[in-house]
Amino acid sequence: MEKVRVLVVDDSALVRKLLSTMLVCDPAIEVVGTAPDPLIAREKIKQLNPDVLTLDVEMPRMDGLTFLENLMRLRPMPVVMVSSLTEQGAEVTLRALELGAVDFFTKPSSDLASSFAAGAEEICAKVKAAARTRPRQRTVVRRLEVAPRLSADAVLPLSQGAGTRGGSPIIAIGASTGGTEAIRVVLESMPPDAPPIVITQHIPAAFSGPFAKRMDACSAMRVCEARDGQPIQPGHAYIAPGSQHLLVMWDGARHVCRLHDGPPVNRHKPSVDVLFRSMAASVGKATVAALLTGMGDDGARGLLELSQAGAPTLVQDEDSSVVWGMPGAAWKLGAAREMLPLDQIAARLLKLARLPIDSAQRAAAPVNG
Repeated sequence: MEKVRVLVVDDSALVRKLLSTMLVCDPAIEVVGTAPDPLIAREKIKQLNPDVLTLDVEMPRMDGLTFLENLMRLRPMPVVMVSSLTEQGAEVTLRALELGAVDFFTKPSSDLASSFAAGAEEICAKVKAAARTRPRQRTVVRRLEVAPRLSADAVLPLSQGAGTRGGSPIIAIGASTGGTEAIRVVLESMPPDAPPIVITQHIPAAFSGPFAKRMDACSAMRVCEARDGQPIQPGHAYIAPGSQHLLVMWDGARHVCRLHDGPPVNRHKPSVDVLFRSMAASVGKATVAALLTGMGDDGARGLLELSQAGAPTLVQDEDSSVVWGMPGAAWKLGAAREMLPLDQIAARLLKLARLPIDSAQRAAAPVNG
């Protein structure tokens, strides 16, 4: 196999050296060059024709976002952002993912050398995964035309304590690489009265809060970072904090979010498998679950548990995924009853969640032998 050819772009000579050293330790990667700013990078891209770019955000002469936007318009290629673990770094990185970056790798503000060495396996895996992707333009979402749905609550609020366990549908979504944009597409397509949605996206702790705020700004639903004990309500979406597992539990009167500070599962915290398992136990066949783009196989076994509990399950197809690792693993495991392109997933989730539970099970009959 040919090596993945990488161009490292960063204004710090130390970071360029460390990243290059880490990357060339992998026999499948070749660092073909480095650049201290976007203008030099532009010339080296023409000369060296790299497969993947690692790109810093804050650089002289042109900031990384402006360069990335120009690059995706004029010469699309896979880009892995190298960002700082700060609130501002999170905002900029999320914007970079919107513009077309495949993934990101966070650099710490202190003890740079030892921290980068510890992350060598991670950055190499992300670069190799990025090399297998196709650069994509930002998906333009056409909002679903859904008529407002009113109930007796518009006249007389329901008294507290009504409802039965498992009676109301809850949508569960898991994602990783490419997931911030995939989740945006799903949430932008949802009406304000959609069933509640719980989401686990692999993301650092410093990024999950800003990510939730960005999703809240673009969705008709109310989107927030989940809090421990928070009631799960229709019209709301709850995103797992980047440092804790999100579980859905029954507290005797209603379903609530529970945060758990346990060890990483499948090397991830939060883990999609943890969310899906909690849903299988507490919501069961009233769950409607989707596993979106992502590297690895986190969520595949949890999706199978949900399917075995009678819940409708689906995965994103390979063509619309940035990385078809997680959904592909679930599909091969027989955990998903349907496979759909990203632009059809929101409508399907909504339809399944609004069907009577037994009808939803029939509508999502297995199609994967």
